[in-house]
Amino acid sequence: MNIIELKITLDYIDPAVTRTLQVPANIRLDRLHLTIQAAMGWTNSHLYMFEAGGATWGLPDPDFGGDDLPANKTTLAEVIEDTGAHTINYLYDFGDSWDHKIRIGKISEPVPGELYPRLTDIAGRCPPEDVGGAPGYEEFLKAMSDPKHPEHAELKTWYGDDFDPNIADSDELRLEVLKLAKRWKPKGKRIN
Repeated sequence: MNIIELKITLDYIDPAVTRTLQVPANIRLDRLHLTIQAAMGWTNSHLYMFEAGGATWGLPDPDFGGDDLPANKTTLAEVIEDTGAHTINYLYDFGDSWDHKIRIGKISEPVPGELYPRLTDIAGRCPPEDVGGAPGYEEFLKAMSDPKHPEHAELKTWYGDDFDPNIADSDELRLEVLKLAKRWKPKGKRIN
């Protein structure tokens, strides 16, 4: 099993929100989705889609159908091999349209004793869910940073706290990814 390094950037957001992950090459896309959710700080409350080489993968929408290939039957290695992609697009929340660029990095052997996926680098805090996409997030930041803004008190109550876009809760994000790694850890062979 090879390990692939992925650098994930949330597009159209300032300050930048990036994450670097190390994942098994054979991770299924539905699990990669859950890993990205945990690493970014999203809540997995909306539909998603991966896109590379003109093909898309996701969950079938029961109301609208669609042409997405099944994310739970496709691995990251298959996407890279089949499309030759160096970058994969990941769209989360079709209403807010959170666009992520996933850049394929180095491929290496796993480090003995390490669990994968691993979150290795974090920059920036992820926007709150349902804030209205990139334009709504820009307005949210303006209001949250200015106590005199007419929507400051309302948004602070809605969010529940102050919001610093530069500081991510790194320990919590790493813990959430580690929980997934432990849950998906290959079971060892028993010797009787």
